[in-house]
Amino acid sequence: MTGPGRTGQGTDRDIATAASAVPAPRRSAEPAPDAGFGGRLTAPLLLGSLLNPLNTTMISTALVSIGHHFGIGASSTVWLVSVLYLASAVAQPVLGRLADSIGPRRVFLAGLAVVAASGLVGAVAPGFGWLIASRLLLGVGTSAAYPAAMAVLRSESRRLGRPTPRTVLGRLSFAALGSAAVGPTLGGLLVATWGWRAIFAVNVPLAFVAFVCALWWIPADSVRRADGAGGTGEAREPAGLDPLGILLFTGTLTALVFFLLDLAHPAWWLLGPVAVLAAVLTWWQLRCPSPFIDLRMLGRNHALARTYLRHGLSYLVIYCVMYGFTQWLEEGRGFSSLHTGLLMLPMSVAALVCSLLGARTKGIRAPLITAAVLVTAGSALLLLATGATPVALLLLTGACFGIPQGLIGTSNQAAVYQHAPADAIGSAAGLQRTAQYLGAITASSLIALAYGQRASDGGIHLMAAVSVVLGLLLVALTVSDRALRARNRK
Repeated sequence: MTGPGRTGQGTDRDIATAASAVPAPRRSAEPAPDAGFGGRLTAPLLLGSLLNPLNTTMISTALVSIGHHFGIGASSTVWLVSVLYLASAVAQPVLGRLADSIGPRRVFLAGLAVVAASGLVGAVAPGFGWLIASRLLLGVGTSAAYPAAMAVLRSESRRLGRPTPRTVLGRLSFAALGSAAVGPTLGGLLVATWGWRAIFAVNVPLAFVAFVCALWWIPADSVRRADGAGGTGEAREPAGLDPLGILLFTGTLTALVFFLLDLAHPAWWLLGPVAVLAAVLTWWQLRCPSPFIDLRMLGRNHALARTYLRHGLSYLVIYCVMYGFTQWLEEGRGFSSLHTGLLMLPMSVAALVCSLLGARTKGIRAPLITAAVLVTAGSALLLLATGATPVALLLLTGACFGIPQGLIGTSNQAAVYQHAPADAIGSAAGLQRTAQYLGAITASSLIALAYGQRASDGGIHLMAAVSVVLGLLLVALTVSDRALRARNRK
């Protein structure tokens, strides 16, 4: 039986339910997919985030000119590559922790100021040591942008009470991949037009524009944290920085890099400090309540650990070509910096296109297998490279590495998001970047061993042979990874 009061209540509920089910009003009330994440917020984040990958690859077409200017060989100029990766491998996770502690806007702006200063130092450097210092500062400064950008987006997501749209995260990923892909071509143009110092000087206006935009359009940290806490009730005490863990990690990595960079005359005694520091680092990380590297999580999560291994190995081979191939084109084939940059253009275009395709692909295993096979094929083509190799074959070789560069970045990022713990996605993403930097450092060491003082046909053949073996290993790791097959069945 239904009384008047109950009838009124039921009618009210039925009216409310029916009104909420009407398609048109509901659609008009929904925010746009990117509402709250508009161009003003994301523009400085994208501009700042492209500086690190751009500087990692842009220098490749300037190494020969720098070596000639200072009278040094490839075994010395390779330090310009390694020091930036060494600084970035340590600074990315450290600055990410700092952004959570004192605010992402402060860290973002401070990083851009360091980038501008490093560009000035490099542009007027009177000696090679000054260039090393410039690249060290550049690695630290550019490392602030990506983790700070992720923290800004997370804060905005908390304020709005909804997750960051995938399109916004996709733009951030594309900015990194795209800038790394066009780096060699842009570097060749700058060197040919204004000389190698332009590679450093270009960071000054880029950092200035990003700094001004960030100052205007990124909300102050205090307001943003208050909004996030008030809106969601999720404010948490930031994790400690673990300075001892950072120090031990830096020492271990630095000693290892010094050993790797002179494999022609290895300093075997350095392996002792590497082993001791690594053991102490492991001991401390397993006991620290807020470790710099969560080894326990990695020990439990084998799929994530394999993703890091696959990512680092992939970029080891890719960066061998990024730096080794460009040096050989200039010294082995006699091309100018501009022509070398143009020859690398197919690689850049292929990487850009495939990064977009990789972001739209639902599967992970197929793109990664394709990338591994192409990396191996491209390495095999380098075994045929000589002073008489047709330009068409050189262009094809570059494209064989451009396609994997686009597919690997987006696919391994998807694997990290799939396998990483939900409450540790930030640190997991940071470790993925560290694995990439370690691969790049090892690549620079292989180039130094293969080339010595000059990039020759014999040197590129040695580098290609090693890359073929690494490519086959990458194929095996990818094909045998059951976690990737499980992901594809979903």
